Amino acid sequence: MSRTPHTPPRCLRWRSRRSTWAPRRETLNPSRYEVSLLDEERAKAFVTEHHYSGSYPAARLRCGLWRWRPGTLGELVGVAVFSVPCQQRVVPRWLGVEPLEGVEVGRFVLLDDVPFNGETYFLARAFRLLREHKPTVRAVVSYSDPVARRTLGGEVIKPGHYGTIYQAHNARFLGRSSSKTLYLTPDGRALSGRALSKIRLGERGQDAAQARLVELGLPERDRGESGEGYVARVLGSRAVRPVRHPGNFVYGWALDRRVKLKQAGGYPKEAAS
Repeated sequence: MSRTPHTPPRCLRWRSRRSTWAPRRETLNPSRYEVSLLDEERAKAFVTEHHYSGSYPAARLRCGLWRWRPGTLGELVGVAVFSVPCQQRVVPRWLGVEPLEGVEVGRFVLLDDVPFNGETYFLARAFRLLREHKPTVRAVVSYSDPVARRTLGGEVIKPGHYGTIYQAHNARFLGRSSSKTLYLTPDGRALSGRALSKIRLGERGQDAAQARLVELGLPERDRGESGEGYVARVLGSRAVRPVRHPGNFVYGWALDRRVKLKQAGGYPKEAAS
């Protein structure tokens, strides 16, 4: 375990929901890149096209990484989304502030041709925009998932991630979230626990959640079937694989000096391979 922020040994990239590692031979030239606020439509389209989950969180601020080449218009090559956490207790639990005073790094996606150190450049400037445009936000939380996602055939669609870019941006390591059981589809994507809860309890948004399950290749809900019964049938089908997850690593940043975040120990470090 190391307490010193460092240059990430590997940098994750995405394209069309497939991950790659950025080669270290090239570094980003700041004169060719720019970070600015991004509208909801373009941010959502980019994230759902390229991130492995194909999903988009409830955003409070969206930032885009643009690349400029001679004789061309700017090209969107990355999106950062500061979002509302899935559960209201997340912000008070980890950041010690009121729910609306905290946000989550809900998505951070860079294309596979962004140079090696693109994360640090992008993340720093996205935080500046957050401070400028959301002055009531006092702290930020983010998760890194160390467990890889694999298809039923064994193909890795999302490698494990230890949060090295957060460490490089001087995040506090706050601990680890609770262990849980994930339910994976044949293509390796995890079903949203919040979406399943909406269906089970008949809450607002259940229709969209059901449509998403069908889109993922899972059975449709029968006429007259209860939400609870439908979810139980989906999770019990052969198309879904239960996988025990030990919990994500949790990181935080205080944007207000009065917010005190407690380091939970040394930074998690990926084992050398």
